[in-house]
Amino acid sequence: MIKSINPATGAVLKEYKPHDKAAIDSALTAAAKAQRAWGRTPLAERLPLLKQIARVLRENKKHYSELISLEMGKPIAEAEGEIEKCAWTCDVYAEMAPKYLAPDIVDSNASYSEVVYDPLGVVLAVMPWNYPFWQFFRFAIPAFAAGNGAILKHASNVPQCAVAIEEVVRKAGAPDGLMATLLISASEVAALIGDDRIAAVTLTGSTEVGSLVAAEAGKHLKKQVLELGGSDPFIVLADADIDAAAQTAAKARFQNVGQSCIAAKRFIVESSVIDKFSDALCGHVKKMVVGDPLDRKTTIGPMARANLRDDLHDQVQRSIKAGARLRMGGTIENNQGAFYPPTVLDNVAPDMAAFDEETFGPVAAIVRADSADHAIELANRTEYGLGAALWTGDTKRGRELAHRIEAGAVFINGMVASDARLPFGGVKKSGYGRELGAYGIKEFTNTKTIWVGPVKA
Repeated sequence: MIKSINPATGAVLKEYKPHDKAAIDSALTAAAKAQRAWGRTPLAERLPLLKQIARVLRENKKHYSELISLEMGKPIAEAEGEIEKCAWTCDVYAEMAPKYLAPDIVDSNASYSEVVYDPLGVVLAVMPWNYPFWQFFRFAIPAFAAGNGAILKHASNVPQCAVAIEEVVRKAGAPDGLMATLLISASEVAALIGDDRIAAVTLTGSTEVGSLVAAEAGKHLKKQVLELGGSDPFIVLADADIDAAAQTAAKARFQNVGQSCIAAKRFIVESSVIDKFSDALCGHVKKMVVGDPLDRKTTIGPMARANLRDDLHDQVQRSIKAGARLRMGGTIENNQGAFYPPTVLDNVAPDMAAFDEETFGPVAAIVRADSADHAIELANRTEYGLGAALWTGDTKRGRELAHRIEAGAVFINGMVASDARLPFGGVKKSGYGRELGAYGIKEFTNTKTIWVGPVKA
């Protein structure tokens, strides 16, 4: 059975029987049939589905938000924000898809030539638990607009969210079968990737799983978009607004209980301002409230699973043993649930777990830099390259330094975040391909050249 467990209490909320082979085959057949018709439907007739998805999400925001909070522990206000972000992304693509997918007229030796963007087919989406609605709709909204179908294999600890997502799409009036959720084990993903009815794969998850999915998809010569782990640097230079940087840093690290690929994780601060920054950050963190995610006063809920909490605590302990200093937090209470207190470490350096590894939870690691150049060097000293933040009073210099940072996005004097209008993705072991914006909608299309020769009179 696949169990939905409340991480705040450990209580089993619901159990599901996994889909069997017959159900999987039926879903794939239906998706392939629906997508062929959907892909031939004019773009203008596909876009109302996006508007209807937004309507269903907004009309049921309370229900879906509470489901997120109960199933993976996100504070309720953040869960509501997640649902609204999905709906807003529908609004963006309903408006912008005609521009994003418009043919490109090319001047060549033909009487006429253009580049068009045709759908690829049914895309398998292997999604994580940390943003259970957003991670799927971030991919699916542009994919639907482009004429694709979707099969969702969600994380096993959020089955209620997975079922609810299919409900949203169905209530919005999508063609029967265009999107389906499959409640299956991770071991069954390889067979799905190899199935001829699946045209491409998108994965948001760990680097280790991404490598396995990429290998399987590559074996079958299928397109992939991979958004994987991150150890995002948050660089604070000496000329930055330290108070503003510290306030933003607290949100950038501890939003969603720190369980985000693009959460700031390594706070790399020039030595002349590091004490001021550290004290200010700790001041903001001390105001955070740990508790029931359905309580609106709560800002830090439980982590999604107890084993994830234990792994994070091990990283903290190993870092302290290697020379990091514990400023606050860092203990596991004997309370029920997968709670971990907001934790701040300073004196963190390379070769410590908090520097070298992705810390997927509420732990901030403060790192001393001797100069701006040293800060960039430390920022790039990671196998990951998803996002980065850079704080400086000289934005011209900031833009120049941004080119030297190995990341898919650099936010100057702000918090790294995904935006439906901007491409999102990483480099190095953070993956490849892009979601969102004009680039994301084209990832699962066939970039096709149409060349027309001269016609004799």
